[in-house]
Amino acid sequence: MALDEEQSSGEHEVRRAIDCLRDCADLAEVDSASLEALAAGAVHFSLPAGSLLFESGSTPDGVYLVANGRLGVRTPGIARLTAEIERSELVGETGWLLREQRSATVLALRDSELLLLPNGVLDAIAAQSTGFSLALARLCARRLRRSNRQERGHERGRIFVIVPNSVEVDVAVLATRLVAEFTRAGRTELVWDARASTHTAGWFNAIEESNDYVVYVADPRASGWTRQCCRQADVILLTAPAGADPKPWPGGIAEAAARGARVELALLHDQRIETGAAARWLRNSPVALHHHIVDADDLGRLARLLTRRGVGLVLSGGGARGFAHLGVIRALREARVPIDFVGGSSIGSIIAAGVAVGWSDDEMRMRYRRSFVDTNPVNDYTFPFVALTRGRKVSRLLQREYGDVLIEDLRRPFFCVSANLTTGRALEHRDGRLADALRASVAIPGVMPPAYRGEDVLVDGAAINNLPVDIMHNHAPGLVIGSDVGADRFALDRRGKRHINIFQILMHSGMINSAASAAAQRELADVLLKPPLGDVDLLNWRAFDRAIQAGYDYARAQLEALPAIPRLPAAADPMPRSSLAAELARRMAALVESG
Repeated sequence: MALDEEQSSGEHEVRRAIDCLRDCADLAEVDSASLEALAAGAVHFSLPAGSLLFESGSTPDGVYLVANGRLGVRTPGIARLTAEIERSELVGETGWLLREQRSATVLALRDSELLLLPNGVLDAIAAQSTGFSLALARLCARRLRRSNRQERGHERGRIFVIVPNSVEVDVAVLATRLVAEFTRAGRTELVWDARASTHTAGWFNAIEESNDYVVYVADPRASGWTRQCCRQADVILLTAPAGADPKPWPGGIAEAAARGARVELALLHDQRIETGAAARWLRNSPVALHHHIVDADDLGRLARLLTRRGVGLVLSGGGARGFAHLGVIRALREARVPIDFVGGSSIGSIIAAGVAVGWSDDEMRMRYRRSFVDTNPVNDYTFPFVALTRGRKVSRLLQREYGDVLIEDLRRPFFCVSANLTTGRALEHRDGRLADALRASVAIPGVMPPAYRGEDVLVDGAAINNLPVDIMHNHAPGLVIGSDVGADRFALDRRGKRHINIFQILMHSGMINSAASAAAQRELADVLLKPPLGDVDLLNWRAFDRAIQAGYDYARAQLEALPAIPRLPAAADPMPRSSLAAELARRMAALVESG
C-alpha cells in the first residue's frame, strides 16, 4: 500500500510539473514530448520569502521555473532590484546556455514554489529538441534587449500590508476604507488572519493572482501572522496614532524591506495635524514616505500614492513669472485634478509649499501679494561683499508666511531643491523647518547671500535643477505634471524694448547652468505646462495678476485637450463602519483579550 501511495504521489508531482511547464509562455512552442520529459526530471521544492535561490558568481545547476510566488533579481553594483520573475516564468537560463557562472543574485520575494530543471535533463532534451534550445535562446535575447534599453516592468504595488503599531489604531475602518479606494481602480480583496491563518502558500498566490490589489491586515504585535503578511508584501503601511508615544514595530518589516518591499508610514490624527508628531515617529520608523490622515480626502490621496496612481506637480523657478503657477494650480483644482505630491525649485518651491500647507487659491493669492507685490522682497541692499542684498527681508517674509512649520508636518508630501555649492549637486529638502528650506531654494547667487547647513553652502535651486521632475519621479507618485515658467530670454516691454539691469543679469546667470538639464527635465514630465510669459520679466513683481491670469487661461485650455489626466471623483464619502469593519474590530478585540 505504501508503494502504491508513493507511486501515486510521484505521478501527481509529474502531472503538476507538466501543468506548470505548459503554463510557461516562453515554452509555448516546445513539443509535448519534450515538456513531459522535462517534467519527469524536474525537482519540485519550496523557497521561503527572503531566501536566496542562487548568488552571483555561483555555478549553475540548472534552470528554474516559478510555479507559485515571485522572485527578485539583483545585479552586482545596483542597489535596487533589476527585475522580478513572476509565476510561470523561467530564470537562470543564461548560465545553462553559456556554461558560465551566475551573473546575478536571485531571491524569493514571496513564499515560492519552484521547479528545478537540472543541467543533465536540459542537456538531454536540448540534444533531441531544437525547439527547446531555440525557446531558451529567444528568452535570453528578449531579456538582453530589455537590459540594453534599461527597460524594467512597472514596479508593482499590488500587495499591501497594514501593520498597526498598537490596538489604538482603528485598523478596521482604515482597512475597509482603503479597500473601497483601491476598488475604484481594480478588483480588491481584504485578508485577515481569521480567513488566512490555515491556508498554504498556494492559496495566497491564488488570491493575489485573482485580484488587482490585496490588502492584508497584520497584528499589532509580533506574531506568525504578521511575519507571514510581511513576506507577502509589496508595500508595508505602518500605521500609528500621531499623538501616541512611538513603540517598536513587530518583526518581519526589516526583512521585507531588504527584499525590496516599500515601507511607508500613515499617522492618524484627530481633526488636525499634531505638530512635531511626524518627526518623532520618523526617528524610529525608517520609511520611504509618510502620510498624514485627518479625513477621507487624505485617505483618497494615500490610496492613490500607494498604488502609484497619484499626481505629482513640479513647479519651476522663474522669479516673478512664477506667479503663473498660481493660475495653473487654480485650473487644476477647478478641473478636479488631484495634487497628491508637490515639489519645486526657487519661486516654484514657495508656491508648492502653499499647496502642501493646504492654502486655498484665495489665501495663496493674498499671502503672495503682500509678500511680493506690496513690498519688494529684494530691496534690502547692502555693500556687495557676498550679494547685492542682505537677504534678511526674504527671511522675514518667509518666516511670517510659514512660521515654524516643519516639512514633515505638511498635509501633502513636499520637497524643494537648492544647489549645494560645496558638493556641486542639487540638494533635496524633505525635512526640517520649511522656511529655512525655502530660503535656501530662493538664494539667487549674487542677489541674496547663500544659506548654510553645516559645511554646505546652499543657493537657488534653479542654478542646477530648475524643474526637478526627475526628483518627483524618484518618489513615483504616478503621473507627473511639470509647470515650467523659466525664462529662456530677457523679456521685452510692451513697446518691444529690452531693459537690463544687474539683478536681471545675475538671475539669468544663476539659471544658465541648468539650461541644458531643463530640456531633459521637460522630456521627463508626463504632462508639461508652459504658459506664455514672454512679456513678464523675472523681477516684475507688479505683473502678479497678469502672470496668474496667463497661467490660468493656458492651463485651462490645455486640460480641456487632455481628458486622460486623472480626475477626482465626487466629494469623498465619510469613513463608514461597514459589517466588514465590525468583524475586523471584533477580531482585534479578541486578539487583545488573548494577549
